[in-house]
Amino acid sequence: MENFYKKNIQMALEEFDNEKAKENFEKYNKMMAYYKCAMMEIETKFNVLNEEFSLQYDRNPINGMKSRLKNPISMKEKLERKNLNFSVEDAEKNLNDIAGIRVICSFYDDVYMLADALLKQDDITLVEKKDYIKNPKPNGYRSLHLIVSVPIFLEKEKRMMKVEIQLRTIAMDFWASLEHQLRYKKDFEFTDEMGKELLECATLSAELDGRMNKLREKTFKE
Repeated sequence: MENFYKKNIQMALEEFDNEKAKENFEKYNKMMAYYKCAMMEIETKFNVLNEEFSLQYDRNPINGMKSRLKNPISMKEKLERKNLNFSVEDAEKNLNDIAGIRVICSFYDDVYMLADALLKQDDITLVEKKDYIKNPKPNGYRSLHLIVSVPIFLEKEKRMMKVEIQLRTIAMDFWASLEHQLRYKKDFEFTDEMGKELLECATLSAELDGRMNKLREKTFKE
């Protein structure tokens, strides 16, 4: 994975002369290491919360976690769409999704419980919140998105780094993963009729989440 990012950074910087590319390569490597540390901080916080709730309620609200660093070429393309330079400074200032964590929860009440517990921690700063569970996207997509700022402690400094967090249920994640595969398959025309079918599937998925949540309320007296 590390070699993959190094190769993509080199490709993204190929327009610069050798000396400038080398300087920027070192800067980007350092920046990506900082974002990786920030992801580790957030992952640890969620693991601690998961363990606490496991002891308190005899169940784990987190079914799984996935993390990723944004591809440098994707960063460059996104900055160019914003009419910005491909630089460490512009990337850190203008991109909120360089580091991303997806938290997959058992029930949708767990999504809000975990989000609230994280945001109450005094070293976490909320930058942005978008609730696509209460207000789904037109295509049916549902998830709770948070952009938070978290400190990482280095040898001689403390840096505040932004991390994008997506919290969703198993059903939401299942739908989103398959929707992406179907909608963006190469050499295939995705039709409006298929979009309507996927929207109906999203509605059924939301109904299933609601019914499962009610069963949870009956089973676990929290």
